[in-house]
Amino acid sequence: MFKLGSVVRYPGDCTDRRCILVAAAVSSRLEMNAARNVSSLAFARRLFSRETFNKPALSRLTGVGTLSDLGPERRSSGGPGPSPSHQPHIKKRGYEITRNPHLNKGMAFTLEERLQLGIHGLLPPCFLTQDVQVLRVLKSYETKTNDLDKYIILMTLQDRNEKLFYRVLTSNIEKFMPIIYTPTVGLACQQYGLAFRRPRGLFITIHDKGHIATMLKSWPVEDIKAIVVTDGERILGLGDLGSYGMGIPVGKLALYTACGGVNPQHCLPVLLDVGTDNETLLNDPLYIGLKHKRVRGEAYDELVDEFMQAVTDRYGMSCLIQFEDFANSNAFRLLNKYRNKYLTFNDDIQGTASVAVAGILAAMRITKDKLHDHKFVFQGAGEAAMGIAHLLMIAMEKAGISKEEAVKKIWMVDSKGLITKGRTHLTHEKQVFAQDHEPIRSLEEVVQKIKPTALIGVAAIAGAFTEKILKDMASFNKHPIIFALSNPTSKSECTAEECYHLTEGRGIFASGSPFDPVTLADGRTFYPGQGNNAYIFPGVALGVITCGARHMDDDIFLISAEVLAELVTEKDLAEGRLYPPLGTIRDVSFKIATRIVDYAYKHNLAAWYPEPEDKEAFVRAQIYSPDYDSFVLDNYKWPEEAMEIQKV
Repeated sequence: MFKLGSVVRYPGDCTDRRCILVAAAVSSRLEMNAARNVSSLAFARRLFSRETFNKPALSRLTGVGTLSDLGPERRSSGGPGPSPSHQPHIKKRGYEITRNPHLNKGMAFTLEERLQLGIHGLLPPCFLTQDVQVLRVLKSYETKTNDLDKYIILMTLQDRNEKLFYRVLTSNIEKFMPIIYTPTVGLACQQYGLAFRRPRGLFITIHDKGHIATMLKSWPVEDIKAIVVTDGERILGLGDLGSYGMGIPVGKLALYTACGGVNPQHCLPVLLDVGTDNETLLNDPLYIGLKHKRVRGEAYDELVDEFMQAVTDRYGMSCLIQFEDFANSNAFRLLNKYRNKYLTFNDDIQGTASVAVAGILAAMRITKDKLHDHKFVFQGAGEAAMGIAHLLMIAMEKAGISKEEAVKKIWMVDSKGLITKGRTHLTHEKQVFAQDHEPIRSLEEVVQKIKPTALIGVAAIAGAFTEKILKDMASFNKHPIIFALSNPTSKSECTAEECYHLTEGRGIFASGSPFDPVTLADGRTFYPGQGNNAYIFPGVALGVITCGARHMDDDIFLISAEVLAELVTEKDLAEGRLYPPLGTIRDVSFKIATRIVDYAYKHNLAAWYPEPEDKEAFVRAQIYSPDYDSFVLDNYKWPEEAMEIQKV
């Protein structure tokens, strides 16, 4: 029997080689015996003989991707898996090209391209390089005085010229990330109805139940490899924004590309609109979503079930589905329900956990001790807190202590105070970390009695780390670890300035949103580390997409945390940074993706075979480039004598 995805050498033409590959996949997928391989080959040939055929159906049947993934361009990349095309052949002509953000180059089209594509005269008689176009965008960008206007100008560029948009972002990702994602994306979501320009993603409502498969066909791209989906119920720290939450999947996937190099045409933002409990939106005549209370219970679950199945039916089992900004009541439940059935993760739980643990691992190089020597207190016990605590527990187990001992190092404080075993009505997640201790109501008292070495804020309660708490932490510890991870900035538990000043510069600080450098009276300047999930999820996405992973376990996120911590230099630590500079984030994502690919093949999680020998080259070959493609036809001439017209 052929091995799934094996590259079989065949002396026939290109089509037959492709047919052999499909036959191999079909045979393996259907567990046929060797005697039936001939019929598989015949079936594959019939697929290729049709002028049009359902590529996603082929992907589902074979489990090895779409037709383009099986061609010779795949093998020429040095390994299995999809390969980006650098000389695209396009059928579109004329005005339609200038309206297509995937193809449009604006005034960077050469005269030859304009003539061949039928767009000469539709553009000014000016020819620019992409670098000059970037300067033009930056000049226009700098005229905007507020962040929302800057967000709109960038999103408008994305709708007009996708390659230029990503070239601008990658030119200074540290500058633009706070605009296209946190904290500005929160403001953009609140104003999403006014900022909406053109469709970018799918809005699937509760009333579409039973027809999601049909709706997915509305999306013009068939080869989707990554989806970010939200139901808009818990957008950052802003609460229920309903249909306005679409700004989150759009921004998240922009970072998939800008930070990780995932091809944007393989990405799909999705908003599941089941209503909203936000009375302000329900009473707003300009609100663009369903105007009724949220649908919950069985109908909600059926919608999500149908969505997950429809996605994998159309795009294959290796399509990544990232859950984003679901309420606590659904986040853990849906993750546990789907994680072993689909390629899925929840960034609020697992991505936040990974970046937080990375910061803690980096902090260990300052405190000069081991992870299990610390005592952690969490302000907040929602999905982010539970995700971090769970991954910390796994990391401590890996370091050699038991799960029971690891749990004793982790203390949780929610809206009712310290989570203890004597409390009733605790969720399953909270029960895991309930401690045998007397009830304590306030965070200040918890800090005084527990005397933690690390304080982690993820409850979106601005100012929760009071002056007294920060001074107490400094009195207990030579280097107190203070993580104010709530987003946006207005919800941060404390500022970087408060942490550094109140701990006399001894505090090890990280935040969820960016803070400016802080200079103390003694002249020392600290550059606060931003524990942005963008350090993690783009690299994770690139890794699992590249190798065609079918599932994701917790070790993938611990590996990502370890890689990120390893990339922090001693110079970074001396300046107060627990994370590499954001300007290096594409390199960070590449290294995370490479390590994940290696892990996936070692643990039989990958679907693309044969296994590539050079994992770095394999991953690098899949990275999207924002450089313009050339649309000039392959023109050449024959020798004149060969073109002589024969006369009778």
